[in-house]
Amino acid sequence: MMKVSHNWQKDRILTAHSSPVVTVAFSPDGRQLASGSVDTTVQLWDVATGKEGKILVGHEDFVNAVVFLPDGDAVATASLDGTIKLWDVATGEEQKSWLAHPKPIEAIAISPDSRTLASVSWDKTVKLWNLATGEATRTLTGHSKPIVAVAIAPDGETVASGSWDCSVKLWNADTGQLRQTAIAHSRAVETVAFSPDGETLASGDLDGRAILWNVATGEKLHEWTEHADSISEVAFSPDGEVLATASTDGTIKLWAIASGKSIATLRGHSSYVLAVAFSPDGTILATGSQDKSVILWGVD
Repeated sequence: MMKVSHNWQKDRILTAHSSPVVTVAFSPDGRQLASGSVDTTVQLWDVATGKEGKILVGHEDFVNAVVFLPDGDAVATASLDGTIKLWDVATGEEQKSWLAHPKPIEAIAISPDSRTLASVSWDKTVKLWNLATGEATRTLTGHSKPIVAVAIAPDGETVASGSWDCSVKLWNADTGQLRQTAIAHSRAVETVAFSPDGETLASGDLDGRAILWNVATGEKLHEWTEHADSISEVAFSPDGEVLATASTDGTIKLWAIASGKSIATLRGHSSYVLAVAFSPDGTILATGSQDKSVILWGVD
């Protein structure tokens, strides 16, 4: 597991996409990486070698989200075309596809037990789906503007959503009941993520502000405002000690959760950084960018 004091260096640059990379995700075993792009494809990569694996082709618009299922055998993807697709990782073949929203989907999340997928859309709804059947189980309403971020807590009991209405909402995953609304952002919320223990939530906004919340109370624990532009995505390290923030200012910043202090600022992309993810063991950081590349960063 990574230590807070480690230095991060650029290990490898992955180039296969013909348009910006907007989402990245590691497989549960850390051996594969998936990247989704404006070019409508998802590229699978071998993390150890950097070699291209299967390419998933089928969406008709930007692929905004990609998530591996917990068993690692399949990935779920979502697109501006309003569809959610499930793909076989080994063969690259599409297993299932359904029209989930009448408007573009911005983000998806999968519960730890693989039973539920949450999706959010410009249609201002959070939808919960039975992943086995592709049927909607709940539609959560309450945001007044498009919803662009979603996360499911590690225990599967809470869904978090972030919206252009500047709020973060927490929902009961079983009943669909709104648990609380957190309002501290003054601009559109772009990203949300739960800590590995589920006790805190991080959110990032269009102003470049990242906020850490207590999930139980809704209390704001910390705020970072060092980015010069919008925060595209936030991600916790697997040990919960570090928060990574990716920004359209072209940098990725790493923060110590306990102290709130800056650990590092990573520069390597030539344009906006749109996606960030930690490997399951915390030793690799993957970032995706407007410059069409994925960079793998390693701990020295």
